[in-house]
Amino acid sequence: MVALDGPSLGRMLEDVAVGKIQLPDFQRQWKWDDDRIRALLATVTLDYPLGVAMTLDTGGESQFKARPLYGTPVVPGTIPEQLLLDGQQRLTSLFQALRSDQPVETNDARNKPVRRWYYIDISMAVEEGADRDEAIRSIPEDRLVRGPFGRLLLDLTSREAECREGFFPLNLIFDADGSGKWQRTYVTAAEDRWDTWSAFQEKVLDTVKGFKVPLIRLPKETRKDAVCSVFERVNTGGVVLNVFELLTATYAGDAGYTREHGRDFSLSQQWLMTKSALSGAYPVFGSIDADSRQETGLTSLDFLQTIALTQTWQRKKRYLAGNPGAASPPAVSCKRRDLLHLPLSDYTALAPVVTQAFAWAGRFLASQYVFRERDLPYGSQLVPLAAIVALLGDRRDEPAVQEGLSRWYWCGVLGELYGGVTDTRFVRDVEQVVAWLADGGPEPDTISEASFQEQRLHRLNSRNSAAYKGMHALLMKEGAVDWAYPEEVISEQNLAGWTVDIRQIFPRAWFLRNEPDPVRMASIVNKTALSYRVSQTIGVNSPSVYLSALEKETGTSSDWLDDVIGTHHIDPRALRADDFDAFYRDRAQRLLGLVERAMGKAVVREGADSGVG
Repeated sequence: MVALDGPSLGRMLEDVAVGKIQLPDFQRQWKWDDDRIRALLATVTLDYPLGVAMTLDTGGESQFKARPLYGTPVVPGTIPEQLLLDGQQRLTSLFQALRSDQPVETNDARNKPVRRWYYIDISMAVEEGADRDEAIRSIPEDRLVRGPFGRLLLDLTSREAECREGFFPLNLIFDADGSGKWQRTYVTAAEDRWDTWSAFQEKVLDTVKGFKVPLIRLPKETRKDAVCSVFERVNTGGVVLNVFELLTATYAGDAGYTREHGRDFSLSQQWLMTKSALSGAYPVFGSIDADSRQETGLTSLDFLQTIALTQTWQRKKRYLAGNPGAASPPAVSCKRRDLLHLPLSDYTALAPVVTQAFAWAGRFLASQYVFRERDLPYGSQLVPLAAIVALLGDRRDEPAVQEGLSRWYWCGVLGELYGGVTDTRFVRDVEQVVAWLADGGPEPDTISEASFQEQRLHRLNSRNSAAYKGMHALLMKEGAVDWAYPEEVISEQNLAGWTVDIRQIFPRAWFLRNEPDPVRMASIVNKTALSYRVSQTIGVNSPSVYLSALEKETGTSSDWLDDVIGTHHIDPRALRADDFDAFYRDRAQRLLGLVERAMGKAVVREGADSGVG
């Protein structure tokens, strides 16, 4: 229902004060700066149009945990009649300035936190043509205005001082008793003040008391996804609301859970514990800060999408079991709507299952030599991987299933299929991979559609590329041994200690001394996983020079070092001869073979002697 001529400002502030109007818990705290509050007060005292507020009646499907507006004296446990979706900043500012007996918390022009009282200069307010913005005064918390060198300019520390200066405290407008006492003190200070007060009463006080707040009041039947959509459209001045915050408020407002457990369900706290445990055990999932809740890597949205995929797959399976051959079964999906309508009971049932699935995925990625967040080819591929693992159950540990998962994973990475819109691929992969591995169905689209062009290998030169990161992991998975530490293969245990990274084999300085070839120089073909110690020895040297230096530094024989170099799919003879063309042709073909083994299918080759030019 839209109320163009809504409730009076006084009535609305009273509803805010007693908790009839509260905020849904997904609303962030937000305060206006001092200048905006002064402008807002000028608008109201002049009866100028104010932006439309929007509320949602409580008691319907969209049950959200509520909290009072900041600074209001609402009794804990008060159940609101309406939730404020739009207008938080305006109503919070107006309540604190016009109804509160505490100074308003705001920021000054330099964004420094300050506490202010708001007054109106009566003489300026009644003067024809005067600027109302100038009449609204922001006064420091101690009610003393000082000039340069601390000189006192204005003292409003008592009612008598306020009346003497003619500065009316705006927080008395809706306080009939306080306003009446202030008026009597003011008019008795001088005989000519009755006329001034009458004009002030008419132009300011009566105007504010009669001010109407335009209001859109949504009925309680409004769906959660509509509430979210509406909120985002009106919340243009704030930070975009996300599904996780909306679900946090929804779950916290679940009265049944609260009755059963004696406390609200805290989705944010549950996610903090889950993410902390996962990222602590598996660095590939990133990190989360317990105080700021800032996170990297695996996100709360990823987790929710995985639960939604699992839940909707199970729902579809149950439906088909009871309705064999049904033409339109419920879809497997993880769209925004599915997340918003995820029941708390389903979340609490599936969250432990999905958490275990992500832990399994962490171990799986480690087996593929993807250990760190920075080396993860596609963060988005974690979602279908975990959902597939959750749905496979104990079968995920079968060797044939793990082999299939590995092939599917590398087809997605090396085929670079997870770089665009992924929601539809999530669904296809979950349905098709589970059917393929559990029921002997056809190969999933991600495997059949994936292809790798030889030309792409030459152009892989950036860490931002998923296939580039994938090649780095595959080389280590093949058993690459560092050239400075030839006793053991590169592993998760020594990756950080040795500062292993993707480094050039023929260094840039070599190309500057010889024929420049920027494409092949930067290609993954001319790079491999090496420690910082090796990179220091390489420096600006030719391979023949730095290999001899490495032999001396490590006490390694030429034959042994050649064997170590071979673990990187490199022909050591080409390196020792400083023959870049021979090295490049040979290694490109070896890496293409590595790609073929990982994807389980042939790459599109251009010929054994293909170059880049």
